[in-house]
Amino acid sequence: MKKYTYSAKSSDNPGKWVVVDADGQVLGRLASTIAARLRGKHNPLFTPHVNMGDGVIVINAEKIVLTGRKWKQKEYYRHSGYIGGLKTITAEKLMEKQPEDLVRFAVKGMLPKNKLGRQLYSQLKVYTGKEHPHQAQEPEVLNLS
Repeated sequence: MKKYTYSAKSSDNPGKWVVVDADGQVLGRLASTIAARLRGKHNPLFTPHVNMGDGVIVINAEKIVLTGRKWKQKEYYRHSGYIGGLKTITAEKLMEKQPEDLVRFAVKGMLPKNKLGRQLYSQLKVYTGKEHPHQAQEPEVLNLS
C-alpha cells in the first residue's frame, strides 16, 4: 500500500471571511494573528505553497495600541527613486493621516514576499470605524481576547 502526504489544492479552501475588531489591540500581536489567518495556518489542510487562508476584515483601525515609545520613535520609510528621495514618517503622524496603513504595513511585513504573499495581501481589508461594505461575504466575528 502506498503512503503519501496529501497536498491540498486551492479548490479545497472554503474561502470564509472573518471580522476582527482592532479596538484596544496591540499592533504587533494583532498583525501576527491576522497574517496567520490570511496564510491559513489555522486550517488542518495548511499547505505552504497554496492559499488556504480566510479573508480578513479589520474594523476600528484608528483605535489600535502601540506599547512603549513607539508612537514617537517608530518610523516608516519610503523612497521616491531619486537621489536623496528617502521619506520618513512616525507612527504618530501616520495614525493622524492614514490609520489603516499602520495595520496594513504590519501585516504585509509578515506575509511571504512572492506571488502568494501579494495574493494573500489582497484578501486583507482595513477600515476605520465600525462600518464595512462586506456584508455580502457573511463574515464571522473573530474574538482575539
